[in-house]
Amino acid sequence: MIDFKYDVQLLIEGNDLSEDKAIEHFNDNFNGDSLLLVGDETLIKVHFHTNEPWQVLEYCASLGDIHDIIVENMQRQANGLQG
Repeated sequence: MIDFKYDVQLLIEGNDLSEDKAIEHFNDNFNGDSLLLVGDETLIKVHFHTNEPWQVLEYCASLGDIHDIIVENMQRQANGLQG
């Protein structure tokens, strides 16, 4: 059984981005695991497993322009289907 169904990956492009602030927001506001945020003040790569991918997308869009968005259903993948 997969605790967190969706694998969310995306890029945030903007100005004055802060990995530390974004990590803090994720930890305080989202249920999930496998959090990875790397980047600098203008570009951050996000990877996160959650059951509420729309919350992640909404928050990230509030920080800057989001693109290269991937949301995969890992439960479907585990069942041999396309995610």
